[in-house]
Amino acid sequence: MEPEHNPPTDDEIIARVLAGDGRAFERLVERYKALVAGIVVRKVPRQEAPEVAHQVFIKVFVSLPDYRPLKPFAHWLSTLAVRTCHDFWRERYRSKETTFSGLAPQSGKGREFRSEAERGGEAPDSYEAFETWELLDRALDRLSPADRMAVTLVHLEGCSMAEAAEALGWSQAMVKVRTFRARRKLRKIIDELLSGEVGDGSSQAKP
Repeated sequence: MEPEHNPPTDDEIIARVLAGDGRAFERLVERYKALVAGIVVRKVPRQEAPEVAHQVFIKVFVSLPDYRPLKPFAHWLSTLAVRTCHDFWRERYRSKETTFSGLAPQSGKGREFRSEAERGGEAPDSYEAFETWELLDRALDRLSPADRMAVTLVHLEGCSMAEAAEALGWSQAMVKVRTFRARRKLRKIIDELLSGEVGDGSSQAKP
């Protein structure tokens, strides 16, 4: 296909989608699939990323009638992608019970297991002192979905409180409380994992 000299704007494509043009939606997906993939792969396990990205575009299609071009479409789409990742963790915490007996650091495994942050190409400086990235993954897995997303956005990805609040649909005060609480919990969990003193499950994360 020859490149277009004047490609349609996002708003023009969206208008076609809302008018019933299915091929126009395919065009929107093609235009933004890299953006969505880049957001999702940093927030969910890599093997789950394609399915979560697919869910993002399902939500885009369903929610498109509610889109208002007050901000660029890419901004609206990015927010929807972040919230879909949040929903992923909420569903995972509902459907599985964390096995605390398996959370103690395993000797001899070195760096066989890489954290979500490292798999996404973003190893956060604030956690470089940890012996392995596995420790961070295990600690994050014991936070609630909301606390996990808050600390990931603010402390691992460097979002401002305002950016995290907008992405999650929360107030900045809520983000501040969540991140403070999550950091405090992470310190406690990591101390337990480093010492091998895993709890009996009473501190299990709740959805």
